[in-house]
Amino acid sequence: MLFKDRPQARGALEITLFDEHGNVKESRSINNLLVTTGLNWMAARFVGTPTAMSHMAVGSGAVAPALGNAALGAELGRAALASQTSNNNVATYSATFAAGVGTGALTEAGIFNAGAGGTMLNRATFAVVNKGALDTMQIVWTVTQN
Repeated sequence: MLFKDRPQARGALEITLFDEHGNVKESRSINNLLVTTGLNWMAARFVGTPTAMSHMAVGSGAVAPALGNAALGAELGRAALASQTSNNNVATYSATFAAGVGTGALTEAGIFNAGAGGTMLNRATFAVVNKGALDTMQIVWTVTQN
């Protein structure tokens, strides 16, 4: 039996950087790569109950995402997910990096199922976002299965 349509997963994230007064300093939309560990995790969810995604991380790694990635290149901070929802084949994850968390010249982000280490669902790299010590950053990440 041949399948003409093959399900595919894709992801995108919205990054919003706020100054210490809550003013938007920068906002961007970025596509990402679902890595092999993330695709394996998704398949395992069909037949079992692997640990749910629970954290988002940011870092300063500059190497382009690759299927074999299992961690960020140079992680600078991790935050617990503030929310995660699922509707119409779209999972949405949201996290806020408070002042002092993930500070620096950020160029990558990922979603994980642990506060340290863990399985990485996806990874994105992007042009530098300079998060100062007093800045807050919100990331809303969507993963669509179609």
